[in-house]
Amino acid sequence: MSPKRAVLKARSAASLAGPEPLLVELRKLILSVRSQVAQTVNAGLTLLYWQVGDRIRREVLKDKRAEYGQQIVPALGRQLETEFGRGFSEKSLRHMIHFAEVFPDREIVSAVMRQLSWTHFLSIIYVKDPLQRDFYAEMCRIERWSTRTLQERIQSMLYERTALSRKPTKLIEEELKALREEDRLTPDLVFRDPYVLDFLGLKDTYSEKDLENALLREIESFLLELGSGFTFVERQKRITLDGDDYYLDLLFYHRRLRRLVVIELKIGDFKPADVGQMELYLRWLDRHERQEDEGKPIGLILCAGKKRETVEVFELEPRGIHVAEYLTELPPRELLEQRLHEAVIRARLRLAEQPVDDAPGTPVPARKKRGTI
Repeated sequence: MSPKRAVLKARSAASLAGPEPLLVELRKLILSVRSQVAQTVNAGLTLLYWQVGDRIRREVLKDKRAEYGQQIVPALGRQLETEFGRGFSEKSLRHMIHFAEVFPDREIVSAVMRQLSWTHFLSIIYVKDPLQRDFYAEMCRIERWSTRTLQERIQSMLYERTALSRKPTKLIEEELKALREEDRLTPDLVFRDPYVLDFLGLKDTYSEKDLENALLREIESFLLELGSGFTFVERQKRITLDGDDYYLDLLFYHRRLRRLVVIELKIGDFKPADVGQMELYLRWLDRHERQEDEGKPIGLILCAGKKRETVEVFELEPRGIHVAEYLTELPPRELLEQRLHEAVIRARLRLAEQPVDDAPGTPVPARKKRGTI
């Protein structure tokens, strides 16, 4: 081979190997633009479906011409399906009409439609309560749930298990408005009661150590049950005061709340001494672990039995402490729904009876020392 041909061959080989970084960049660019186009198309379709449903609702159904409406919607569906496909069948049109009925404000739809697909909205629009619909729409937008995750959250009655659902309607509306307009997430939107830990497979008799080990074995499932934004930091974190060692069970960090979160595990009922123990941990973390850009640490006492009247006396939430039960088996939905409904009624009655200038409950002294579990 002549020297000239050898040089040309080397250049040719280099040209084949050289574009690899360029190829990677071009692939990223193409995929990024495809994703943006898909989001734009999805947002456009969602708005179109809302406009179609709103137009039919206003032009045909809102005039209370029920018989005419019953005739015109099937006729429109047949004609539009013939021209534009199954996406505009009679059944689809009725989805669109219902969409416009439960979300009459176009601005709200426009604010969330880039994060929520039409299949997301199909799950949300058939939730009966308007506050629940707004909750699922905003949490889905903030936490970027898939359609499957959204359906699982609705099925597990996530809204009813949040502290938010136990508040008066006006306060719920204010928090959801702040979430929608400012992306402001509060602990009442994050913490739940009860937590469903049926994935642990615990038997009838187990210790706190067994519970902790099971949670750490199934940490991914536990994080999913806790909700989006939680990051696991440490287990059995040691705190030393005056030569005494204390050990907090599980330490997490919540990225949106920008706070450390202590989780204490109790296999029995809630006890007043648990409050003092948690306050000790939170104050120590606030003094020694909290960064400048973080909020005060908050705590969750996760116990087998809550003893609601005892918890209510302490008025713990202003002190950054939440108490919740955990269930190792998921009860029938009807039973869970009844239980949560009763809890909401009790909480709202308590808030309605509470004077505005009520002082928080008297703190309970911290337990002196606790060893490892």
